[in-house]
Amino acid sequence: MCGILAVLGCSDDSQAKRVRILELSRRLKHRGPDWSGLHQHGDNYLAHQRLAIVDPASGDQPLFNQEKSIIVTVNGEIYNHEELRKQLPNHKFRTDCDCDVIAHLYEEYGENFVDMLDGIFSFVVLDTRDNSFLVARDAIGVTSLYIGWGLDGSVWIASELKGLNDECEHFEVFPPGHLYSSKEREFRRWYNPKWFSETVPSSPYDPLVLRHAFEKAVIKRLMSDVPFGVLLSGGLDSSLVASVTARYLEDTKAAKQWGAKLHTFCVGLKGAPDLKAGREVADYLGTVHHEFEFTIQDGIDAIEDVIYHTETFDVTTIRASTPMFLMSRKIKSLGVKMVLSGEGSDEIFGGYLYFHKAPNKKEFHEETCRKIKALYKYDCLRANKSTYAWGLEARVPFLDKDFINVAMDIDPEEKMIKRDEGRIEKWVLRKAFDDENKPYLPRHILYRQKEQFSDGVGYGWIDGIKDHAAKHVTAKMMLNASHIFPDNTPTSKEGYYYRMIFERFFPQNSARLTVPGGASIACSTEKAIEWDASWSNNLDPSGRAALGVHVSAYENQVNSSVGKGVEPEKIIPKMKVSPLGVAILG
Repeated sequence: MCGILAVLGCSDDSQAKRVRILELSRRLKHRGPDWSGLHQHGDNYLAHQRLAIVDPASGDQPLFNQEKSIIVTVNGEIYNHEELRKQLPNHKFRTDCDCDVIAHLYEEYGENFVDMLDGIFSFVVLDTRDNSFLVARDAIGVTSLYIGWGLDGSVWIASELKGLNDECEHFEVFPPGHLYSSKEREFRRWYNPKWFSETVPSSPYDPLVLRHAFEKAVIKRLMSDVPFGVLLSGGLDSSLVASVTARYLEDTKAAKQWGAKLHTFCVGLKGAPDLKAGREVADYLGTVHHEFEFTIQDGIDAIEDVIYHTETFDVTTIRASTPMFLMSRKIKSLGVKMVLSGEGSDEIFGGYLYFHKAPNKKEFHEETCRKIKALYKYDCLRANKSTYAWGLEARVPFLDKDFINVAMDIDPEEKMIKRDEGRIEKWVLRKAFDDENKPYLPRHILYRQKEQFSDGVGYGWIDGIKDHAAKHVTAKMMLNASHIFPDNTPTSKEGYYYRMIFERFFPQNSARLTVPGGASIACSTEKAIEWDASWSNNLDPSGRAALGVHVSAYENQVNSSVGKGVEPEKIIPKMKVSPLGVAILG
């Protein structure tokens, strides 16, 4: 993937304007350090910063159809590009790049081709035949994209805020699953899956169907002409991605080019839960494993860079982005350009610990729908921008369109957490890969309790940045917070600290409106806080804020038996809550 910038309908076609657009495009160079391109047609400019993953030799952008009447700048990966080429027998392609199909599909089908794409993408199509344009973003918002409007009537499109925020009178997040056409001048949703209506499904759970759908999602993401690996925290999601990748890597084109030995990567403070679990999974799978340790001070020193790159002041996102940002730099230094990651599973299966308190299957399902729809504001943004800060691409098989359709069609009663039956969070996913004949993972890893990434890298990380923020934000500052920041007012010193840094980089009102807000408990939506009255007094996005659920909850801090190899499914059903709300392992 890459970084894109488009200026459409600009009133200035001077050399000075071209130089300015090149300057703005260079702000996205970290996303695509391999090549730069700019094409001007009349009052339209399409710029591109390329990270070459497929066809590095000839896939430079912008891309064109055969007659060069249709021009495209794309940030994405189209996994079914070979099948799509077969549907276009009369078209001559200029490159073997997966994104080359977009211009030809538009030429053949017009604006209605977007749903044919299986992949992740943000793109701009310029049709010089009538000077019209089309902009689209992938279904869930794995790729980042923004849209802005200039005083001269121009429309600006960029992969990141920093590409357009200084030039636009107003700008906003381009909504995922939508397209924007110059002919209609409004957003239209092209992604319309059955689950989007939030109607409760009733299909029976079939573990093999779910397993095979996920395996297909992983396999299609092994499309690469450059070295790649898997981010492996040792939690369920990343471990399954690594396990499936290791199982099927040998038969891929990538293995023939770069070898069938999978590389895995993990980050954490010294002694962190993720480092231990990740190493154990890597040993089990036989991967070439790379561990990166960081200190709390390393993370604190990186926070300004993290906020600049992620373009957010959301507390959860910054907590988790910082170790991912540090790890991505190390990974890129090894010559790796693409990684697979485990984002999306918790949203689809109700994996966050607060789902233990879901009152019924209807509310459980509706919350998963809300979480998936909001991913582009949180985990997708983190995975995309904290890796692309160093020219590293992250692919997320759990957010495959076909896999989501299968997983979200399961009767949510099957996903519900039932301690008395030994069913912990994400039970349906764990059960789908619980194969005694040919195990995918060690059983205690398969049933390891959920750790949010910012917790799993070491509990001291969150505690350390809270302490750091407390030294720089006074009580008097917090008293005036609603006057200084009337929109999305920080409710903690940590949040205030991040907000000050963000405002320095992105002072425009439009910028702060792109960042989500609202109360949260253990990464819940605001609606789910209603599930437990005590949560409103303990608002914090860490999983340890799920009092009475997490084995290392803030008010408990007991030693978990998980580290001793005891299966969490044996622990959680025995967890009781005292009258004081303290979790007791019995």
